[in-house]
Amino acid sequence: MITAERRLRFHTNMKTSIQLYTELKFIVKFLWKKLRLNKIEKTKGRKLALQIVEIISLALFKQLNGIPTKKAIFKIFRPDCSYKTLVVNMNKFAKWAALILVQLLKINQKSAHLVKHTDSTDLPVCLNKNGNIHKTTKGLASWGHSGKGWFYGLKLHITTDLKRKLLALKLTSGNVHDSQVFMELNKDLEGIVIGDAAYCSEKLAREFYQEKKRILLAKPKKNMKKLLSSFQYYLYKTRAIIEINFNSLKRFYNLITSLPRSVNGYLANYIYSLLSYLIA
Repeated sequence: MITAERRLRFHTNMKTSIQLYTELKFIVKFLWKKLRLNKIEKTKGRKLALQIVEIISLALFKQLNGIPTKKAIFKIFRPDCSYKTLVVNMNKFAKWAALILVQLLKINQKSAHLVKHTDSTDLPVCLNKNGNIHKTTKGLASWGHSGKGWFYGLKLHITTDLKRKLLALKLTSGNVHDSQVFMELNKDLEGIVIGDAAYCSEKLAREFYQEKKRILLAKPKKNMKKLLSSFQYYLYKTRAIIEINFNSLKRFYNLITSLPRSVNGYLANYIYSLLSYLIA
């Protein structure tokens, strides 16, 4: 039997959920028009049961609330479409969310702090015991190694500034070395970019360096005999700040998942997770 207290709690939660969804929809709609995505949106053909803005807003609501499945979103909102249609459209229109994501990164770059950090994190797509038989992301995922050990999946490479503002990102297979991604990731950035020992390469430092514009400071490897100035030592110590971004994305924005049943499902999850983190 449902008590009055449980009914009240249910209605309160629903009211909060609808309010949050409404706020998200307002933000997405604002960005949609501000970035002029409505100009390239198709207006011909069969009308969608849910508009793209509504689909993206539902997907962001899922990530912001740490809801693991699309089925749960369908049960909460009961949208005017089938569950299958909702899943297909969330995956399909993640590319539009990616356009918003790219534009927001560019906006962040314009007001970025001089000091920046680059690093990567593992994105396992399954348990290690299932890595050799995992088929969904075959050709995209691979075995990789991080400070926590071996994993089967992808890597997320990001650059943030001293204020933890996300500036650039790139997804790669799990076996891609961090230094291989550094130049492409930071090609449009200026300032002092700090990295760990994975980026310690004279060749990479020379390639990235531009006089009075940008410089790479990579933490020396343990077997190197290299003197550091007190300023460099201070900058290296700030590198741990970027870990807060990874921790938040994984703990509160559903970045890690093994539930999708398609490559598009995995990619959509990563895109919506990163976008929800940017607009939260």
